[in-house]
Amino acid sequence: MPATNRARLSSRRGFLRTSAALAVPFIVPASVFGRNAPSNRIQLAIIGCGNQSTVDIPEWLKNDDCQIVAVCDVNRASRGYRSEEQFLGREPQRDFVNRFYARKAGTDSFRGCTAHADFREVLARPDVDAVAIITPDHWHAVQTIRAAEAGKDIYCQKPLGLTVRDGQEMIRAVRQHQRILQTGSQWRSEAGVRRACELIRNGRIGKLQRIESFVAANNFTGPGPGWQPMPVPPGFDYDFWLGPVPEAPYHKDRCFYRFRFILDYSGGQATNFGHHSNGIVQWAMGDDTVPVEYEDAGSEWPEAGGLFTTATKVAFRARYANGVELFCHTDSRSNGARFEGSDGWLEVGANYSKTFKCSPRSLQDSVIGESEKRLYVSENHYRNFLDCVKSRKEPVEPVETGHRISTLCHLGNLAMRLKTRIRFEPKQERILGNEDPLLLGRPLRAPWHY
Repeated sequence: MPATNRARLSSRRGFLRTSAALAVPFIVPASVFGRNAPSNRIQLAIIGCGNQSTVDIPEWLKNDDCQIVAVCDVNRASRGYRSEEQFLGREPQRDFVNRFYARKAGTDSFRGCTAHADFREVLARPDVDAVAIITPDHWHAVQTIRAAEAGKDIYCQKPLGLTVRDGQEMIRAVRQHQRILQTGSQWRSEAGVRRACELIRNGRIGKLQRIESFVAANNFTGPGPGWQPMPVPPGFDYDFWLGPVPEAPYHKDRCFYRFRFILDYSGGQATNFGHHSNGIVQWAMGDDTVPVEYEDAGSEWPEAGGLFTTATKVAFRARYANGVELFCHTDSRSNGARFEGSDGWLEVGANYSKTFKCSPRSLQDSVIGESEKRLYVSENHYRNFLDCVKSRKEPVEPVETGHRISTLCHLGNLAMRLKTRIRFEPKQERILGNEDPLLLGRPLRAPWHY
């Protein structure tokens, strides 16, 4: 075992002894985890207890060698997320985790998962091995960097940051501190997606000519011009929620799930579902580069003065250095990608990610030989991360891969916003003909910094 891991294990044992002395049951009874002794379990903290946490937390709880010991959110508890029925925040998710462990242990109650308002408290805990960052996009870079500095491994939801600069800084921190980072884009662990990309890489549709990626439409409409600020609800630290982005008056549709549609916090569906769809594109293309040109292709935007500011219709074109063209747009097919080649076509998406559509139909039965190109096999995105935390091997979507996918989405967004053509140099990651650093990054509000 590396010396750094031994030191962390020693710190954890010291923390657990102190906790036992205080009669705080941080460890679930052994019967819950079978043969997984405390020293062999990955102690996980959840940072962000909103809508996506209702998907991710149950997945983590399926793994007996992983224990959720803490949850963190600036919101104590409220409704108003994706649906009014959702009652979320740090306390509801803490209680959800504790109820799960209590039922599994056959006890009436369990208090092993604690709730925190400040993610820095979580990172300071020596018993935490890894964190799952499920916060709005504008927090991904700062929290990932601080987690890497604290020696934690990281599962970070996509996209990797709000800007290209965010992703660059995340790579620097993860590599400097030798951490494992998995980008939370689960399609990399779908067998149908992997097989489709292998067929394309091995020339089954002939010479690749054109790619179409599609994203779901916006599922909310925000208040238009003339909207009025609202009082901050009790139990919600709104200034902390804003964190590294500019101050802004509170409105219930600014935060929680609907942050997705405001450019200060997200790139909209272009970077949300676009990371999934364009992640398929990148995997099929080779993952080691991004398109070199981007231009608007008829995107639409909300009326000026409204609260929501991301595109209401995504539409941009991009071109790779080898001449292959990509058209990314809003479409009723939800999310996915279609590849057209000289000998056929293949389409894979959210509604059929375990298989794919194709022509000719014989592609469905095509056998990929041992000497042909094969892709990383991961059957479960969460399990893959846990395994890599233990083995110290790279996960299926490491930080550099996640960054390149996010970069494609960010640059497409930028071309749509500016209504101009952007030429990009992928190796140096710079926009040709315009060296304005604000095109690839944004200043962080003090006291937050990279």
